[in-house]
Amino acid sequence: MEIADRPVHRYPAVPPASIVEAMSSTLTGTSPVHQERSLAPDLARGAMLALIALVNSAIYLYDRPYGLKQHIVEHGLLDRITSTLVTVLADGRAYPMFAALFAAGAVQVLQRSGPGALRRRCWWMLAFGLVHAVLLFPGDVLGLYAVVGFAIAASTRIRERTLLIAAGCWLVVVAVVQGVVNAMSPTGDQRSYFWSFAVDSPLEALALRPLEWLMMPFGMLGVLSAALVGICIGRRGMLTDPARYRAVLVRVAVGGLTVAVLGGLPLGLAVGGFWTPGSLAAAWAASAAHAVTGVAGGLGYAALIGLLALRLGARRGPVVRAISACGQRSLSCYLFQSVVFATLLLPFTLGLGATLGSAEVALLALGTWLISVLLAEILRRAGKPGPAEVLLRRLTRRG
Repeated sequence: MEIADRPVHRYPAVPPASIVEAMSSTLTGTSPVHQERSLAPDLARGAMLALIALVNSAIYLYDRPYGLKQHIVEHGLLDRITSTLVTVLADGRAYPMFAALFAAGAVQVLQRSGPGALRRRCWWMLAFGLVHAVLLFPGDVLGLYAVVGFAIAASTRIRERTLLIAAGCWLVVVAVVQGVVNAMSPTGDQRSYFWSFAVDSPLEALALRPLEWLMMPFGMLGVLSAALVGICIGRRGMLTDPARYRAVLVRVAVGGLTVAVLGGLPLGLAVGGFWTPGSLAAAWAASAAHAVTGVAGGLGYAALIGLLALRLGARRGPVVRAISACGQRSLSCYLFQSVVFATLLLPFTLGLGATLGSAEVALLALGTWLISVLLAEILRRAGKPGPAEVLLRRLTRRG
């Protein structure tokens, strides 16, 4: 992404009421319903929640041998194709995109309210993430985004060129660490991590989840590089004013998505059973390429949706409005997915994770996302934000 340095300014203080409104509109997508919001960030968050549902739901499958990235080993052609497509197009791509959007929104908080407001919100996000991880989903990303938010609050005087160089250097760490983590194939029916998804006792799962939550960042290190680029995106307003940066967005969309597909294909084929790495080094190389190019894919998705928003302009039909409503209430919709998956798939609930294949659980994931979009649209028409956004706003205001 070609972004020149720009001066870094101090951020003026604003009244407390504006602090809450600014944070609500940038980090969680919640704002007074009568305001006309920029379409691209909300549309991007809402659409990417579908990919997140696809990725997270696959983790719940158990009671079968496991392969790379803890995916179950399957024999049906449709299931294998589904696993490959999810790995190539969604896994390691959706969360970096969310990280970039989160960072861009955090920059707006800094510009309007100063670092103190962002830090308070991040502390509560960290608490949300811990509760979410312990009770429902140890792969929670809210806590990791909160940590990233603290770093963003300290980045006000760092130039954009420095941020981009740091993002590129961090990809070396991503390649080494995530390449090793994802290249480890489980032995037989035992997982290498995320053990709580396959245990029969809810108390045992409850005890394992905090440890799994602390381990989770080692498999998602790429979000830091995406967030560093997201700071530059926020400072420039590239998604809130996509017309000004159309040429850059085209290059990022085409280049980022092309790199992501090519880089993710080897691991995707291995996960789907269409290719078997001949050595540990080959498995590491495929895993490292998948992780690093996932950052490019996340930024490519964000740029693509920015271009789509530019194309749509003011022509926001019912589908676009509904998906954008989901993006405005992304925290609530993200937690809703975990409630549905935990209820239907875990061994000590309905236990469908033991019988569903990758294709079936993908349909469940997309169905869950569609329901969340419908619920978000109902809330939009009623003029109400999401319940999780309301709670986070109240806690931050009280703080």
